[in-house]
Amino acid sequence: MEAVIGLLLMLLGVSHGVETYCDGRINGTQCYGALGGTVVLRLMDSTSGIHRYTWFKNKTVILRGRNDKFITNLLENRSSFTPSDGTFRINNLSRTDAGEYTLEIFDPSGRLLDPQILQLNIQAPVSSVLLVSECLSQGEMRVSCSSEGGDSPQYSWTLDGHTLTDAQLLSGNKDSNNITLRQDVSGQLVCSVSNNVSQISTCGFRFTDCSLSKGMHVSQRVLVTSQTQCTDPTTAPTSITVTEVSTVGKKSNIMMSQYPWYLSQNPLLCRLFC
Repeated sequence: MEAVIGLLLMLLGVSHGVETYCDGRINGTQCYGALGGTVVLRLMDSTSGIHRYTWFKNKTVILRGRNDKFITNLLENRSSFTPSDGTFRINNLSRTDAGEYTLEIFDPSGRLLDPQILQLNIQAPVSSVLLVSECLSQGEMRVSCSSEGGDSPQYSWTLDGHTLTDAQLLSGNKDSNNITLRQDVSGQLVCSVSNNVSQISTCGFRFTDCSLSKGMHVSQRVLVTSQTQCTDPTTAPTSITVTEVSTVGKKSNIMMSQYPWYLSQNPLLCRLFC
């Protein structure tokens, strides 16, 4: 009989309240803000000594000031400007905030200095990560990592705190969301999902051996929220379902709880259920 071990791990993140910072004093800077969150943009060192300045998107003036005082703030209901350090803070970001912004500064003679352009990109942060593992018949482990809520997610894997190597992988690569680990690979596996405004990592799960005897099928489910600290994987409680498949196709399900969410001693199962 082919033995299969599965693990389902979901990590829920918080999609609101994400704050990002970007230094827009260099022309052509790419800035990123989180959808529903806050972005702090550094537009200038300060307004001290600046005769007049205008900051606009397309042709719409967002901010205008003169002699250390700002006169216009089109987004005043959800933004603030600090003249002393030249930072403009926008709250409750939406997709429509994305675009090209231009800062024009004029000297006392009215001469326009070199304009500064920044591109603001709005991305939805990663809100959850789903990790699923399955042991294959030859002892390899197939693992997939998926995310919800995030724009342009990027994936990475570590094993015992180190980046996965090609020698540990049977298929896939350390930057893909689906990998297969070789039979002799063991340790604590962590999947991280990120984009330009967020990053979430699973707490990781530790596995030692994919093989179980006598057609025993084991699946494990672990739910970890962003409000919960990751616990030691040797002590984290979980719900484990054990299904024994007989030669005549009958199945019996046994539910266990408060066991570690990996089993390093397979004989324990046999003492209970074989």
